[in-house]
Amino acid sequence: MTTPLGPLARLAAALEHLSGTIDARALEGDAGTSWTARLLAKGPDAAAGKIAEEGNELAEAVIRESDDNVASEAADVIYHLMVGLRARGVPLDAVAAKLEARQGTSGLAEKAARKE
Repeated sequence: MTTPLGPLARLAAALEHLSGTIDARALEGDAGTSWTARLLAKGPDAAAGKIAEEGNELAEAVIRESDDNVASEAADVIYHLMVGLRARGVPLDAVAAKLEARQGTSGLAEKAARKE
């Protein structure tokens, strides 16, 4: 049996802090000293490359590695996803709206509707 995902409050607080940090680096970060500022300066293509790389590492971790490594790789994916959203100018509210629109809809039905 797998462990439930559990409460969201701690993750929500961490994401709020991360979002603020990414926004601050976008506005005033030094690409010479900040990885986030450097990645944002390179633009969406660089962020997309990191999202793909980290997503692959997460997939491999899910299959072969410890729970701690899975959590670490998931954190990397979330971070790079948020940087990618910022690089594209897509606010988190837009992502939330898409998730809310899918609530109560079968994943199979939602996927089929996108193909139409």
